[in-house]
Amino acid sequence: MNKHLEGVIKKLEETYREHLAEGARNYLEVDIGELGKQLGYTDLESDYRRVFAVVPLKNHLSGMKVRIDGRTFVDYAQFDSGIAVPGYVARETGLPSRKFSPQDSMICNFN
Repeated sequence: MNKHLEGVIKKLEETYREHLAEGARNYLEVDIGELGKQLGYTDLESDYRRVFAVVPLKNHLSGMKVRIDGRTFVDYAQFDSGIAVPGYVARETGLPSRKFSPQDSMICNFN
């Protein structure tokens, strides 16, 4: 169980609590390594750089959007909050999770 990874997931849940919508088509990607670095978890920076958490959004954000095939998220796991991460990341956190079932077509929002 990696407490620093767990801390990153908890921070994501706290930050996006009002915007989360499980099962949503629109989502935001958050770099786990970069957020870990911002939180002072320097050990996560190199191991999880360019590893993204999927934050499902109630509403789309202004700015650029890209349609993504939902099959991109094979072996992703979802926490109770709705946030999804690659399966190996979920296993390393030790937090309860289940298989992520994305829409057939997802929309990545960039802000």
